[in-house]
Amino acid sequence: MWQFGGADSVFSRMVERDVISWSTMIAGLAQNGCSLEAMRLFEQMKHSGTQPNYITIVGVLFACSHAGLVEDGLHYFRSMKRSFGIDPGREHYGCTVDLLGRVGKLDEAVKLINEMECEPDAVTWRTLLSACRVHQNSDLAIYAAKQVVKLDPDDAGTYILLSNIYANNQRWEEVTEVRRSMRLRGITKEPGCSWIEVNKKIHAFILGDDSHPHIDEINRHLNQIIQRLMSIGYVPDTYFVLQDLEDEQREASLQYHSEKLAIAYGIMSLPREKTIMIRKNLRICGDCHTFTELLAKMEQRIIVIRDPVRYHHFRDGTCSCGDFW
Repeated sequence: MWQFGGADSVFSRMVERDVISWSTMIAGLAQNGCSLEAMRLFEQMKHSGTQPNYITIVGVLFACSHAGLVEDGLHYFRSMKRSFGIDPGREHYGCTVDLLGRVGKLDEAVKLINEMECEPDAVTWRTLLSACRVHQNSDLAIYAAKQVVKLDPDDAGTYILLSNIYANNQRWEEVTEVRRSMRLRGITKEPGCSWIEVNKKIHAFILGDDSHPHIDEINRHLNQIIQRLMSIGYVPDTYFVLQDLEDEQREASLQYHSEKLAIAYGIMSLPREKTIMIRKNLRICGDCHTFTELLAKMEQRIIVIRDPVRYHHFRDGTCSCGDFW
């Protein structure tokens, strides 16, 4: 089991546990990749006589979706009304769509969205869009992106993703149209930013920003890391670049993603026994995830990245998410 601090110790010492404490612990385990532990805790909760609530089931479904526990997740989703008297809400549908999408069951995910008792919102369609991108289903991704834009016409990330999908398929007229729509609406892409604390000071890194006083040294160190990783099999995955660039430019763009810069600075600045802790404002991309898994093994370091969805704990070439994120 991955260790994440004293929350489990505090919880185990609680004399009385209400539905809030149970639900919080289940959600915390799920967010940190301890899905099986979250499920076991849910069973303990039921045996304790504490009745799960709406939030509890969200945590359980989140745990299932982030560990690929399809049968368990579908069971709890389909039985929540019968077993606990809880009507499925958007969050429950969203987690179940996520569950199906992560394992590539995109048709079933679409079917579930169409069966929703409440109107699907932009978050639901974004969840499907994310799965389509991971599994490279361009046609369905385009459909999902258009649904997001209808419901949230100012969502910069979806425009960028849609533009990238068109670019990957050489559909340059559509790329031009998407970018024209962005200009007309005054929409700009939020830059990826990662933060790391070193010597009680927060250091921020943004792609293309050279303002850090040690940026030249960081770039040199990152170049060396990438060369070493490539010698053991790392290949930059340019599918995750959000621009229509030439191949070499696409690899260079990936190289300077903000989390890579922050990690390189952490390796330079922190002793080996110190965990490298990174926070970032955008979801980690597949290339950076693979990069960090390999780097953690090569350097024998523990690296933790917190993105807007969950924590990723990298150690010995694996991540706590089990590559379900």
